[in-house]
Amino acid sequence: MSRIGRLPISLPKGVTCTFSEADHKVTVKGPKGELKQAIDADFKIDLEEGKVTVQRPTEQKRHKAMHGLYRSLIANMVEGVSKGYRRELEVIGVGYKATAQGNVLDLSLGYSHSLIMAVPSELKVQAVQEKGQNPMIILEGTDKQLIGQVAAKIKSLRPVEPYKGKGIRFVGEYVRRKAGKAAAKA
Repeated sequence: MSRIGRLPISLPKGVTCTFSEADHKVTVKGPKGELKQAIDADFKIDLEEGKVTVQRPTEQKRHKAMHGLYRSLIANMVEGVSKGYRRELEVIGVGYKATAQGNVLDLSLGYSHSLIMAVPSELKVQAVQEKGQNPMIILEGTDKQLIGQVAAKIKSLRPVEPYKGKGIRFVGEYVRRKAGKAAAKA
């Protein structure tokens, strides 16, 4: 049996989980919002006294593969509606700037024009610029997948280059640096 799939998910106080047999959707509601996830028709979701468990019907390879996936998706939904998720990106480079107005992100990344990106309304975005520090972009929301997707899209606008380390990176991300031509001559 799947090591991850068989673990029960405990529901924190204020979080409710429902499973609709008709359309096979799991709905999780909490203080930060509501999330829905479609589940394969073969799987069963057991809801009992503050715990959620995912039951797979057979030992087929396909069912084994999806067992841990659905359990992880539901666990991420529970954490998202109770605590929420936060992703921080750092903009490194001379003259690189980031500003946010509502859910519109305006980035100056060394191109001839500034890049304007609309962030989905489910997420909250803010750009922070402290004196002497690199600009930061902070994404907050309940959907882990959506935050990761938007953060990857922002990061792809100016990937970190290995020679000077300029670009957009996650806070705490390690970038392997290269020496360049000057080091080869010495």
